[in-house]
Amino acid sequence: MQRSLTIDPEKCTGCLQCEMACSFENEGNFNPSKSRIKVFTFHEEGRFVPYTCTQCDEAWCMQACPVDAIKMNFTTGAMEVNEQTCVGCKVCTIACPFGTVNYNVDTGKVVKCDLCGGDPACATACPTQAITYVDASATGLDKMRVWASKTDNAQATT
Repeated sequence: MQRSLTIDPEKCTGCLQCEMACSFENEGNFNPSKSRIKVFTFHEEGRFVPYTCTQCDEAWCMQACPVDAIKMNFTTGAMEVNEQTCVGCKVCTIACPFGTVNYNVDTGKVVKCDLCGGDPACATACPTQAITYVDASATGLDKMRVWASKTDNAQATT
């Protein structure tokens, strides 16, 4: 069963526990600037939106890499960067339409979410369950059901 991260921005309080857990898991220290998940703050609205790699089916970062340093982990479904193969050219950072592939100046390589090998630290650390790790096949269906129920309600009133 493939699993994926699901983000519910309505539950996010902006506590940054996801960023702290990610940086500690991947870099060994609590440094949100080293995190592979970011929380975007809409200051005027008082809202927060976590975002990270969506592990695209047709990953542009993977397709753009000239040395094939990004490969799919068939166990987790994550597109992972092989640090030994990566030459740090940053082409993948340009190819990603979501801006979730980043350059690590300390290593001279790119980094992105790898789902922590199938146990994402961000989801475990999130106190409000704004970030969850769920069965990938269920996520789309649940969203479609919500949309369908709204569409039926709108049609019934016209």
